Amino acid sequence: MVGAMTPDELRAEFPVTEQIAFLNAGSCGPLPRAALESAAAMLGEAVRDGRAQDHFERLVAAAGELRAAYASVLSAAPEDVALTTATSEGLVRVVLGLDLAGGDEVLIADDEHPGLLGPLGALRSHTGVAVRAVPADRLAESISPSTRLIACSHVAWMSGRLAPDLSGADVPVLLDGAQAAGAIPVDVSALGCAFYAAPGQKWLCGPIGTGLLYISPAWRGRLRAVAPTYVDLAEPAAGLDAQPWPDARAHDAVALSLETLAVAQAGHDTLAAFGWSKVFDRGPRLAAELAERLAAAGRDLAPRGPSTLVSWRSGDPAAEVERHRQAGIVTRYFPDMPWVRASVGAWNNDDDLDRLLAVSGS
Repeated sequence: MVGAMTPDELRAEFPVTEQIAFLNAGSCGPLPRAALESAAAMLGEAVRDGRAQDHFERLVAAAGELRAAYASVLSAAPEDVALTTATSEGLVRVVLGLDLAGGDEVLIADDEHPGLLGPLGALRSHTGVAVRAVPADRLAESISPSTRLIACSHVAWMSGRLAPDLSGADVPVLLDGAQAAGAIPVDVSALGCAFYAAPGQKWLCGPIGTGLLYISPAWRGRLRAVAPTYVDLAEPAAGLDAQPWPDARAHDAVALSLETLAVAQAGHDTLAAFGWSKVFDRGPRLAAELAERLAAAGRDLAPRGPSTLVSWRSGDPAAEVERHRQAGIVTRYFPDMPWVRASVGAWNNDDDLDRLLAVSGS
């Protein structure tokens, strides 16, 4: 029964937690035991039976199942969700698909991830589009007559602060959900965003090479499919006259393997068996507890919101993360930045926090 699993039972589904205090889902989430079993089963069938028509029929069915699963995490309809290979792929598809040109402006927060900054920098170089950065809490008031898109993180990747309410903006909003989808509740309708991109490998505990892109129905006809290949076409046999699917499938990744889809589904299903409401309660609650304990120990924390990320200032972040590693704790630092970050998920427990505090509590 969904939701009947206890926290200890959820933790037991992630073998890495048996020896390691894993606090790095902000980079890659832990893989559940079921992921290995699912991948082995798919690969075993392919090795034994070859990959013929029935293999690709299973692949199409698995893609539909994962699409529905990811859509449920966003409180969205499956037809509004594309399957991608990463958050950044979704961001790129939107940035290019809007056909922005010189004279247009993209408004961003001043602490964005390179996964967004890289595509926007390239767009600026190639087209002359202006990119203007402001503090996140000033995004809504900073819209100008030339603003054609607001693009920002739902949860900031370094600090864990949440995006401001942009639901009333009169320009489309693209949210980077890399640190939100699977970590905190996400309702794309309530957020009022036109687009929402997120990864499968972080808080959804899937493999690297998976992700999602939500496209609101109001923007389906206005976002050009920038790379429609076989899987994106409604009737591939129509040749040059073939048209993309009329929904988010037009923006699917060029190729996702059956084993990749199976591992992604296993990650989602493991968390769903625990219960999403419990996932969204437990991770942020443990993160808030960690933040309080670090602050009480005198650590300088980055301003944060009710998220699963906790970052604190360090005199030598690389050395501190290495001390964590030697103690069996996995955290993250950012080159050329003063922060160490812990990503706290529903699979963590108080023992993990105690181990971290024993090394970094002063």
